[in-house]
Amino acid sequence: MPYRRLPKTDAARIKAMKTLLDKEDAFSSGSRVVSWKTLNDVQKAYDRFMTAYLYHKSCKKNQVRHAGDGDDAKSKARMFISHFIQVLNLSMMRGEIKEKYKPLYGLSEGDYTVPDLTSSEQLLSWGEKIINGEKERLRSGGVPVYNPSIAKVAVHFDIFKELYLKQKRLQKLTSNSGDDMAALREDVDKALLELWNEVEAAFADLPILEKYQKCQSYGLVYYYRRHEAPIEGLNL
Repeated sequence: MPYRRLPKTDAARIKAMKTLLDKEDAFSSGSRVVSWKTLNDVQKAYDRFMTAYLYHKSCKKNQVRHAGDGDDAKSKARMFISHFIQVLNLSMMRGEIKEKYKPLYGLSEGDYTVPDLTSSEQLLSWGEKIINGEKERLRSGGVPVYNPSIAKVAVHFDIFKELYLKQKRLQKLTSNSGDDMAALREDVDKALLELWNEVEAAFADLPILEKYQKCQSYGLVYYYRRHEAPIEGLNL
């Protein structure tokens, strides 16, 4: 005999609930297909789940739409920070700036390589260190580095940081809305299970083909088992 299986996707869950809620005779007290309590539970589950589903889709769409907004800003920030470090290193090698100030920037004395600035997190970390380090050295009376100046570096860094944090906020909204969806799925599946049990019970005494067709009209989904002979007239 065909077996039923609860929906596996959110879209299928919504379709299963909506199919029942769109059945006018399901709300007729005379039909007794589904109890009022079950109908009420399904309606509540549908309303909450549909709201969460649409919000989650909106969050994902918004995140994707702004995904590349910070690419150019990141590239420019990396270029200016890298260039500043190179100029700083050359100034120290020429003796124009004392090497003892390197730790202010998070750099090691004797190391004249440019740190890895590949990832956004690395760029954020080193950008903060370099900008704060230069400001600290200038407060002690040091001569500023030019071409690029730390002010120009800070402008590009701040633009990158703002766009980076915006994308992180969008990702967080998507993640949180996804968690909300996951928390609601258990309630939806519980409501659907109770609903489908009542629908099957209501049509249990009908001839087998009519029984399955009636249940299908209320949103129940059936599958044939492997090698199972199909029921004539029943489309699964």
